[in-house]
Amino acid sequence: MEYILKQQRLHYLDVTRGIAIICMVIYHFCFDLDNFNYLELNMDTDLFWRGFRALIISLFLTTMGMSLALTHAQGICWSCLKKRTLLLGISAILVSIGSYLQFPESWIYFGILHFILFASWLGLLFLGKPWLSLITAIIILIGYFLDWLDTQALFSLLQQPLQLPPYYTEDLVTVFPWFAWVLIGIFLVDKGWYVYPQLQANLISKKVGFLGRHSLLIYMIHQPILFGIVMLFSSFPSLV
Repeated sequence: MEYILKQQRLHYLDVTRGIAIICMVIYHFCFDLDNFNYLELNMDTDLFWRGFRALIISLFLTTMGMSLALTHAQGICWSCLKKRTLLLGISAILVSIGSYLQFPESWIYFGILHFILFASWLGLLFLGKPWLSLITAIIILIGYFLDWLDTQALFSLLQQPLQLPPYYTEDLVTVFPWFAWVLIGIFLVDKGWYVYPQLQANLISKKVGFLGRHSLLIYMIHQPILFGIVMLFSSFPSLV
C-alpha cells in the first residue's frame, strides 16, 4: 500500500511539473515570436505575462521542494544529491554560455536552473522542519512585497568582478521571493498536507507525466528548437 501511495504521489508531481513544462514552452514560443516581430508583446511589463511567468516558476519550485522532501524523507541521499548537482551544474553552465552567445549584453547568470541547484542544497537545512519552512516562507514573501528583502546589495557587490549584465538579464530567479515556494513544497510534504488525487493512467496523464519526468531535458532543448524554427521562418518570409 505504501508503494502504491508513493507512486501516486510521484505521478501527481510529474503531471504538475508536466503542466508547468507545457506552459513554459508556450511562454518561450511567444517570446520568440515577439523577438522576431511576429507579435508585439510586452512580456517584461504586461501584467498577464508577468503573472504567467510567476505561475510557471511557482509550479516548478513548489514541486521541486516537494520532490526534495520526498527524496530525502529517510535521510539525505548523498548519491542522489551528487548526481543532481552534476546534472544541474552542467546544464546551468550551458545555459549561461548559450545565452551569452545569443544575448551578450543580457546573458543568464542566475536563471531557473542556477536557482534550483542553489535551492537543492539550501533546502536541506529545512527538511523535517515543516513549521520552520512555512514561517520562513511567510517572512520571505512579506519581506519581499514590502521591499524589506532583496538581493540588490549582493548584485552590486558581484556585478563588476563577475562582469554581470548591469541592467537586464534574460532570466533571473532570485532567492527572494522564489525560495519561499520551495519551502512551501517542503512544508506540504513534511506535514503530509498535500493532496495526491487518484489519477487514472489515461493517455493524457501519461503524456503529461512523461513531460514532467523529463523536464530538465525538455528545458534544455526546447528553446533552441523553437528559436531555430522561428528564425528559419523569418529567413524565408514567403513561407509565412
